[in-house]
Amino acid sequence: MDAAAIKQRARELGFDLVGITTAAPPPHATEFRQWLTNNFHGEMSYLARNADKRADPHQVLPAAQSIIIVARNYHNFVTSVTKNRQIRGRVAQYASGDSDYHDVMGAKLKELAALVNGIWYVDTGPILERDIAQRAGIGFIGKHTNLISRQLGNWFFLGAVLTPLTLPADEPATPHCGKCTRCITACPTNAIVAPYRLDARRCISYLTIELKGSIPVELRPLIGDHVFGCDDCLEVCPWNRFARPAITPRDLPALTEMLSWNDQQFADFFRGTPIYRLKRARFLRNICVVLGNSSDPSVLPALERAMQDAEPLVREHAAWGRAEIAAQR
Repeated sequence: MDAAAIKQRARELGFDLVGITTAAPPPHATEFRQWLTNNFHGEMSYLARNADKRADPHQVLPAAQSIIIVARNYHNFVTSVTKNRQIRGRVAQYASGDSDYHDVMGAKLKELAALVNGIWYVDTGPILERDIAQRAGIGFIGKHTNLISRQLGNWFFLGAVLTPLTLPADEPATPHCGKCTRCITACPTNAIVAPYRLDARRCISYLTIELKGSIPVELRPLIGDHVFGCDDCLEVCPWNRFARPAITPRDLPALTEMLSWNDQQFADFFRGTPIYRLKRARFLRNICVVLGNSSDPSVLPALERAMQDAEPLVREHAAWGRAEIAAQR
């Protein structure tokens, strides 16, 4: 199968963009290793554990000759403007739908991989997909360290297929951030410590999703109303003027209602979505922080009930949230 047929099939499967590059090591493997040395990855030990594979695709698939990169739009215009409405909190756009992107992308990538005798990944394997995607022409890495597409803005999932086929490589994407630093300025926690350099330990997405334990006290007020992930650095990017809506976000119950949910209620509502993988305790931890930042005394009864929760993680953050509001009365 030639490159044109592969790309056509990828589009038929529902991918918005597709590019091809070689299986050579990613251009910024050295910078990635330095990032790990700085411990900017925090508790994401899997990144360091597979560092050698991430720096060389041939350690993932020895016979690899080419890498096919695909992108799928996930943008919606609702969560970008719905803020502080009835203390409902904000959910990152990628998680605002009713399905998990691993499942949606995975089934399609599996079919594409079968055509080229390859193996596929969607945010699950040891490859530097953004670096490779830039080399495949999908988009360019912005100063916030995320990939930006001139067609889709900042809102898309990436998937990769490693194949032993030798395919013609597309032209790499060139950077187009210019002098713009809006993403750096927009970060509430100053996690973007320099252009193209992120300290994940301060990133709200890391704090509300990847971090398993307590959120550092000094960072809790900076989380604001972000209950799952954060899009602040993405939303301000000028390239979003080319974005188009692709999904309809689902409405969430009020945070005070979800704070009283047991494991079954949490599972029933979120099963099949990215939030489900967070599990109840960490999600309620996040809710307590958002409510504590709300300055709204009407949420005190919900926080006080949560102080009796069976999970110590929930109790701790509920007590913090209550104290924050009480201090302002």
